[in-house]
Amino acid sequence: MEKTELLRQIKNEVLNLTASPLYAYRQENNFFPVIGEGSHSAEIVLVGEAPGQNEAKTGRPFCGASGRVLDKLLESAGLARAKVYITNIVKDRPPENRDPTPGEIRLYGPFLDRQMEIIKPKTVVSLGRLSMKYLMEKFNLMHLFEPISQLHGKIFVGETNFGKVKFVALYHPAVGVYNAGKIPELKKDFKNIL
Repeated sequence: MEKTELLRQIKNEVLNLTASPLYAYRQENNFFPVIGEGSHSAEIVLVGEAPGQNEAKTGRPFCGASGRVLDKLLESAGLARAKVYITNIVKDRPPENRDPTPGEIRLYGPFLDRQMEIIKPKTVVSLGRLSMKYLMEKFNLMHLFEPISQLHGKIFVGETNFGKVKFVALYHPAVGVYNAGKIPELKKDFKNIL
């Protein structure tokens, strides 16, 4: 089966994920799940944590204020958004923009795992501390785990079902929304994706 069809299957499964504690919240608010977007043959996959309100209203990842920062960071690294794949671990918005719970991460994580197995990127980038922890566990890197303040911008080699990947842990782009003074540091870290 081709990549697009396999990714569509994931979308359909998430749409009908009534077992999720976030499903009723999605229905009540007429939100969309946010599966991911970009090239299905991307060499680079960026992984956030969970959708915010703008994302849940549109079904698109990183389309609000954090998305505008992300677009600037991609541009600063010479990357076109259309050439990468952008997704989150959790595909539904948690209420009040809270962090996803460990249970929600466990429930939605296998969808992200399948997305990566379908796309087979050469580089995986975490955007934020929760995605960093999840991916470091997946890539057998927990022996190197430290707070994101210590690991941001660092390059690791992770193990996957589809071979070795370059893994880069980055701050969430929201850091640049709340503290514009951090943008130069974020841009510097983004260069390590290449």
